[in-house]
Amino acid sequence: MHEYPFVPYRPERYPEDEMVKRGREFYELVDRRRSVRFFSGEPVPRECVELAVLAANTAPSGAHQQPWTFVLVGDPATKRRIREAAEVEERQNYEGGRLPPEWREALAPLGTGSDKSFLETVPWLVVCFAQKYGTRPDGTRVKHYYVNESVGIACGLFITALHTMGLSTLTHTPNPMAFLSEICERPASERPYILFPVGYAAPDAEVPDLARKPLDRALVSRP
Repeated sequence: MHEYPFVPYRPERYPEDEMVKRGREFYELVDRRRSVRFFSGEPVPRECVELAVLAANTAPSGAHQQPWTFVLVGDPATKRRIREAAEVEERQNYEGGRLPPEWREALAPLGTGSDKSFLETVPWLVVCFAQKYGTRPDGTRVKHYYVNESVGIACGLFITALHTMGLSTLTHTPNPMAFLSEICERPASERPYILFPVGYAAPDAEVPDLARKPLDRALVSRP
């Protein structure tokens, strides 16, 4: 059985006041992050997206199988196809009654709807696919472990990396998303996980004035 070589690991250690300072600065950075539905069409360097994917690749994953594929789309015709297909599904959700009443009630304060024109406005779309299984050179399957957990962590790092560079995105999950597999020409071993529009927020962008869960509700101590 193949084994990874083990190498020394000596992460940085900081004085306690420096630890708190760095932690607070990072919290204040990510606390400014918001999901955006109003984007500028201003170009974004491809390298920025590549760096965000490299950051996502640092995520821990079950058995280090890294069960994700990020597909980059910049072609206007392909973006239009994705928008049109997404809106077909979303009209079924919002106007066709496919969403259960409880879900529509939960979404109502956010002001979302079936118009997904931002999918064409942004310079880039990035579709993350979760690999249900891998394939050996001889064509046999390799089981992947903790796929949802692994891909979710990778997507979180991707989002954070974009925000760190001053870019905005949205975790768009039109349901169902099978059309993304066809348009992006992905194999049966992968399933669409999240569709990310990537770009600058529009100069007149607005977001709901949300309050995040306070620490005493997010963190519970036990003796």
